[in-house]
Amino acid sequence: MKVFCGRANPTTGSVEWLEEDEHYDYHQEIARSSYADMLHDKDRVFKPMADAAVKIVEKNGFSDKIKIINKHSTEVTMGPDGDMPCRANILITELFDTELIGEGALPSYEHAHRHLVQENCEAVPHRATVYAQLVESRRMWSWNKLFPIPVHTSCGEQVIVPPLELERCPGAPSVYDIQLNQVSSADFTVLSDVLPMFSVDFSKQVSSSAACHSRQFEPLASGQAQVVLSWWDIEMDPEGKIKCSMAPFWAHSDPEELQWRDHWMQCVYFLPQEEPVVQGSSIYLVAHHDDYCVWYSLQRTSPEKDRRVYPARPVCDCQAHLLWNRPRFGEINDQDRTDQYIQALRTVLKPDSVCLCVSDGSLLSLLAHHLGAEQVFTVESSAASHRLMKKIFKANHLEDKINIIEKRPELLTSADLEGKKISLLLGEPFFTTSLLPWHNLYFWYVRTAVDQHLGPGAVVMPQTASLHTVVVEFRDLWRIRSPCGDCEGFDVHIMDDMIKRALDFRESKEAEPHPLWEYPCRCLSEPQQILTFDFRQPVPPHLIHAEGSIELRRPGRSHGAVLWMEYHLTPDSTVSTGLLKSAEDKGDCCWNPHCKQAVYFFTTADPRAPLGGPQTVSYTVDFHPHTGDITMDFSLSDTLDDGQ
Repeated sequence: MKVFCGRANPTTGSVEWLEEDEHYDYHQEIARSSYADMLHDKDRVFKPMADAAVKIVEKNGFSDKIKIINKHSTEVTMGPDGDMPCRANILITELFDTELIGEGALPSYEHAHRHLVQENCEAVPHRATVYAQLVESRRMWSWNKLFPIPVHTSCGEQVIVPPLELERCPGAPSVYDIQLNQVSSADFTVLSDVLPMFSVDFSKQVSSSAACHSRQFEPLASGQAQVVLSWWDIEMDPEGKIKCSMAPFWAHSDPEELQWRDHWMQCVYFLPQEEPVVQGSSIYLVAHHDDYCVWYSLQRTSPEKDRRVYPARPVCDCQAHLLWNRPRFGEINDQDRTDQYIQALRTVLKPDSVCLCVSDGSLLSLLAHHLGAEQVFTVESSAASHRLMKKIFKANHLEDKINIIEKRPELLTSADLEGKKISLLLGEPFFTTSLLPWHNLYFWYVRTAVDQHLGPGAVVMPQTASLHTVVVEFRDLWRIRSPCGDCEGFDVHIMDDMIKRALDFRESKEAEPHPLWEYPCRCLSEPQQILTFDFRQPVPPHLIHAEGSIELRRPGRSHGAVLWMEYHLTPDSTVSTGLLKSAEDKGDCCWNPHCKQAVYFFTTADPRAPLGGPQTVSYTVDFHPHTGDITMDFSLSDTLDDGQ
């Protein structure tokens, strides 16, 4: 049976109705779940999916010993006619996320102890401990606050300043989970030892009530306390002999045996405000949590003495943290990137330029004004971005200088532009709805929609864009697509087959977004441009097609192709959302840390298979202008020697 599904197209901006198989969302959920990554984690206790668990239990000969209950634990009934005949004396669970409690572990344990297990039961895992370390880090702080942005103009230096409301805002309440091992030690200064903040004993009654836990410490150095790095470990047994730790390499008891994981990483928390600390001067770090979230604060005196605790988690009240995610904050604060746009603007701006800026929550309109544009309009299609930009303009005394238009760009009228023709159409481009690199081609559709408002000889910046690819070998990310086969003696081929069927339904022919600065890889080929898009012209009615082959220059296992966009602001200025520089001799990649790149995983029997001979990768890529979709297919083939 087929069903109709509505979706907002991130590239064209339109709402579309598509005919889908009735099980499409089921296949998508399995294909994107990365269950295999969890099973490759040798330290981990795991609960397989219920619909696969029955078959796996049967195949491994445990049907008479293991009963699968396909319910949430809070719905399990007890008694002669219930799901369980009596309370259990061992509680085995895996309810954790990177933050430990973000998937509802506390209320689930609380319910289990009250209704499902005996008093003084044993629990596996037995105990979890959350650790924290206070640091100063301009890089990480740039993911949370808007920094002043200097703009060098012919009239001297202008500075774009953040609104006071944004400076005082405590920020987004959600944790930022990242692969902390990929953050250079040069990017932060340690201000405290690793502090054990709180523990949870899962063998005893657990409470999901809000609580706070403080640790007094003396700073190791003087500096600005900005960020709390956090992780947890679990002890599987009561004696603590079997441990599973999420600690980054510098805090791990055995860095040589560090287990790579993508399902559990490390946490970055931002203090509500940065605070100065003095080496040796005692202070308290306080961990607060409710039933699902953790947050931190610094206090000068003991919370038990002054009762100054924060009962509710911080909530953004400035709009910026609702509109800009953490990488977007970092991108806006990247002065080198800003300077690149400034240099490009200088080459296209004229004293009589009438500019229209189209990007979500972008500062391009301020740059255009400071660099001498006669009039600047900016389109903000969401209420959140409209409110935020009004605050930024007011803080910089530009509320009467830059016109904000709150509507979708394709609905612009001549009256919105005060009857003027646009001489310079600007975009970064950046849109909050974009998931894959080419979704920002929405700018091209906007350019097409506003064509009637462009004056003779109007300039569009960026002028063009191009799609690029490179074949890579991942150090670890391949694991999320690798079949497990056998897990601690259990045959789980059934789950592998289920995931493969789900991938084959659609996902195996699609790319998925990943921030590759967190996932080291090697380039096996040289980067290759495969499609170009000319923003100086409207979107063409016909398909844009490319096909070719990529020769692998370095030995390695070909795990997939990475794709990204490059925007050519002018003939001499290009902004890359992917590779920032050519790969070194060994092929190590340097990726744009503010953007997610697209990864197309190759379908291979086993990504750990022994290295073969030289290979080539054939590809076909199509841009479909009516839908804005890019479809692709990559295939590996061995390269034969001339004599064969």
